[in-house]
Amino acid sequence: MAEKLTILGIKIEDRLKGASEVQKVLSRFGCSIKTRLGLHEVSDDFCSTSGIIILELTGPNEEQVKLYESLIKISGVNTQKMEF
Repeated sequence: MAEKLTILGIKIEDRLKGASEVQKVLSRFGCSIKTRLGLHEVSDDFCSTSGIIILELTGPNEEQVKLYESLIKISGVNTQKMEF
């Protein structure tokens, strides 16, 4: 049987307030992150205050759970988990 694949979607409502706390958590659990993709709307005259980060997780399930639990505690950050 194939290994379980876990994807986290993180929506930061106000990047100016929440991004630094999210980044601290992501740095602490860096060895559990296989792929990271960050998205936010930007143009020459506009830069969105919200953003989305998509993570593909790797490594021990216990560490993945700790990462998820740390993210859901951050105010203004909505974290959703998908498992395949």
